Amino acid sequence: MVKFNIQNLTIRWGNKICLKNIILSIFPNEILSIIGPSNSGKTTLLKTLNRLNDYQFNYAMEGLVEFNGQNIREMNTEYVRKQIGMVFALPLPLPLSIFDNVIYGPKMHGLKNKHKQAEIVERALKQSYLWDEVKDRLSESAFKLSGGQQQRLCIARTLAVEPEVILFDEPCSGLDPISTAKVEEAMLELKKDYTIVLVTNNVKQAARVGDRTAFFLSGELIEIDTTDKMFTTPRDQRTDDYIRGKFG
Repeated sequence: MVKFNIQNLTIRWGNKICLKNIILSIFPNEILSIIGPSNSGKTTLLKTLNRLNDYQFNYAMEGLVEFNGQNIREMNTEYVRKQIGMVFALPLPLPLSIFDNVIYGPKMHGLKNKHKQAEIVERALKQSYLWDEVKDRLSESAFKLSGGQQQRLCIARTLAVEPEVILFDEPCSGLDPISTAKVEEAMLELKKDYTIVLVTNNVKQAARVGDRTAFFLSGELIEIDTTDKMFTTPRDQRTDDYIRGKFG
């Protein structure tokens, strides 16, 4: 069974076509890396998967996106966004404590049991490889964390509501190599329990963590394959040129 079934997906912003006739399957418990130069439609695809684009001015969608076999446009928006979490390029902690940042989502969904809240916070922080660094200062402001720690906190906040899918949009673009390695380590562990879609401009990162890699160019899916094959014997010359840094 596929997690996402995408058929003939075309996205328009006014008269501009951002994605053109995308056909793509995303499987459970894989990391799908999506690469391509700017303005290729990568982030637009991510936001389509959890319906963040729906209410934007001039947005129009054609084609089909199914999540677990059901048309996402026929599903409750709140349910979709709970099941399909998203981590953005810029860490956006809430002006709250570390603990309250992580538990924010479950509390909004009605969880009041303090013991259960503590269990969820510990689990989510361990899954995001942050627990050992913050376990003794959970009451401190999240703004006291470093940039890399704030990004892992945002991952923990996403995990706390127990989604099925995590969408990462350039999660390491502003991080140092050590913080990047910790985020990547977390991703590799998380795929045991979650489906992960990673948009990255760092082709080396795509190669390190992706089970499969998709190459987008000017709104089109040029090719998709296992990451090993994509980075050694791509079928399309444009893919090879991009991976080798000849453009982008």
